[in-house]
Amino acid sequence: MEKRIQPGIYEQVINQDFAEKLAQIADKFKDITPIDQEEASGILTAYLRRIVDQGLAITAEQAGKKDKVQRLAAQIALANQIIELIQQHTANEDLSGERIAPEGEQLLALLPEQNNLRVLSPKAAIPRPETSLIETSLFTGAQSEPSMFNELKKEILSSDRIDMLVSFIKWSGLRLIYEELKTFAERGGRLRLIATSYMGATDVKAIDAIAALPNVEIRMSYDTKRTRLHAKAYVFYRNTEYHTAYIGSSNLSNAAISSGLEWNVKITAYDSPATMHKVMATFESYWHAPEFEPYTLTQHEYLEAAIRRERYHEQVAESSAAYSFTITPYAYQRRILDQLAAERTIRQNYRNIIVAATGTGKTVIAAFDYRRFCREHPGQPNRLLFIAHREEILTQSQACFQGILQDPNFGDLFVGSHRPEQLDHLFLSIQTFNSQDWSRKTTADFYDYIIIDEFHHAAADSYQQLLRYYQPQILLGLTATPERMDGKDILQYFGGHPTAELRLPEAIERGMLCPFHYFGVSDTIDLDQLRWEKGGYAKSELTNVYALQTQTASKRADCILRSIDRYVTDPDRMHGVGFCVSIKHAEFMAAYCNEHGLPARCLTGGSTETDREAARRELADGRIRFIFVVDLYNEGVDIPEIDTILFLRPTESLTIFLQQLGRGLRLAEGKDCLTVLDFIGQANKNYRFEEKFTALLSNTNRSITGEIQHGFTAVPHGCYVQLEKKARTGNSGQSEGFTQ
Repeated sequence: MEKRIQPGIYEQVINQDFAEKLAQIADKFKDITPIDQEEASGILTAYLRRIVDQGLAITAEQAGKKDKVQRLAAQIALANQIIELIQQHTANEDLSGERIAPEGEQLLALLPEQNNLRVLSPKAAIPRPETSLIETSLFTGAQSEPSMFNELKKEILSSDRIDMLVSFIKWSGLRLIYEELKTFAERGGRLRLIATSYMGATDVKAIDAIAALPNVEIRMSYDTKRTRLHAKAYVFYRNTEYHTAYIGSSNLSNAAISSGLEWNVKITAYDSPATMHKVMATFESYWHAPEFEPYTLTQHEYLEAAIRRERYHEQVAESSAAYSFTITPYAYQRRILDQLAAERTIRQNYRNIIVAATGTGKTVIAAFDYRRFCREHPGQPNRLLFIAHREEILTQSQACFQGILQDPNFGDLFVGSHRPEQLDHLFLSIQTFNSQDWSRKTTADFYDYIIIDEFHHAAADSYQQLLRYYQPQILLGLTATPERMDGKDILQYFGGHPTAELRLPEAIERGMLCPFHYFGVSDTIDLDQLRWEKGGYAKSELTNVYALQTQTASKRADCILRSIDRYVTDPDRMHGVGFCVSIKHAEFMAAYCNEHGLPARCLTGGSTETDREAARRELADGRIRFIFVVDLYNEGVDIPEIDTILFLRPTESLTIFLQQLGRGLRLAEGKDCLTVLDFIGQANKNYRFEEKFTALLSNTNRSITGEIQHGFTAVPHGCYVQLEKKARTGNSGQSEGFTQ
């Protein structure tokens, strides 16, 4: 019985047999496309390889009764006929030299003439791997196959250049292949190694042992909180062009390359040239990436400190108690510092603003920049004024400066109940600045260096006296979101442009922030008829449907809990924040969650500092699962453990949306991604849902309505976006799901 073509996906070159079978199937069930001209040679080669393989096997079977020499001769004859046919068809005389010699032999090695080992030993030979140099192999750690480290030894000794890419290196693994690496390097072989201090797993002894070898270059990533390097690759280059590469799961440790159940694929340039080329090009791009820094033995202490910090989880630059290590900026922070220096040196512009996503360390950059300013002006007071609008921001910023300046007594707070003992280095709230009429107590040039955090607030009237009065040597603004709903331009204070930008998509792409999985969940409440006032819904009406109308509110809260159960990996281990519209709403949600076995607390602007700190600790420690907040946690609060965010109200402001999203984007141990649940109901025609995503996609303000309709094509790698089919997006109508 003739075999039917089964439904499913194919990449089948249509031959005569397939064409006859397809002719019996209606066109509406077939998806047929012409062979791409650019890819035709590869597609046809793959097709012919199977046929040639079958032909050679059949030829050997037909000569089965003959001896091995005759069977091989028959296969060589067929192979030469194929070569001759191609040579005649293409009129390429060079192909005539490709005919296989009748003896049927392979060259396995050629010893260098200037050092012919066979002069001393007739049996001397270049070591070679047991696995093929021309076919792909898979290593699974099984006892029946060659061990990974034994193959690596032979690959090393038969190579001319080596590239290694691993997350970490253990001395127990390196010592298995060290003698071979030493022999390789001492005979002139060049080794390039990329590794990291991730999780403190790397042994400094191993890195130093490699660094001490000749012809070796090492690049390390010290960015342990943001490292993206989980790849493992060992690439062996040969002047003969028989390059090989091992790609898989094995770091350079004893277990990984000797006894572990690790999977590694050995690819060869011979049978996978395109893949090998991509391996080489990708390694080259990593090699030149700024996050991987050159390492020599002179950096031993720095690497040792970085490993120790990671192993013992010491929080540098985030705690005023951590001063035992010299702190250095990450590569992307150095890039921004260089941009600041260039702007001042080349353009003579000393009024600068840094636009960088929440969680990328704007305050850290400011502290390093101020440290550089102090070093450029030794012996001078170098008076600093740091302005912010919340006590939490000022407290954390002071701790950051103390850590980077290695001075636990640096600066004084002037906010709330805090009173300064000196004025030269002051962390001051904008509210205190105005209530104390601070400009009357200091001269216009008293402060040499002024920093204004969350500068998007500076368009407000409360900042104008400060901006008009002071004439510092340097004014530095920090913000994640310079765009304002009222259209006011904060860049006017800085020559009309940011000095440096690092927007959210780039920060996620670079691994500085945690990727997010965003789900637009269909809401149970229709907001279309609610009163719209002053650019948004009336909060009182939102509170009614979200909290006060018991039946409606309970139905919605139940939908929220069901969505958490559906989308969150383990609700019993999550660390979540829910953004609410009012105090009543936050109180209702906290009470509802507690009633249904999900421990939660409510925080509002009226909560005491003690309550806020207790809630933060309880969430971080896992004693509660949610904090429901009102007009809090938009800025200045860092709880890296947050892995779930609930948008429980419409957010008209893009600035607030990004700030709230940023609460969950900080990296933390064991946190793979941020889960975002945005509850979307039928909305007022004035509510622009799709504008939220403009800032997620790029640094421009282009509309993404078409992208929502046709697929989300610009989401940062590692992120995922989906709209439930019933979720409606304001006046955009019903939207399909879209992912990246």
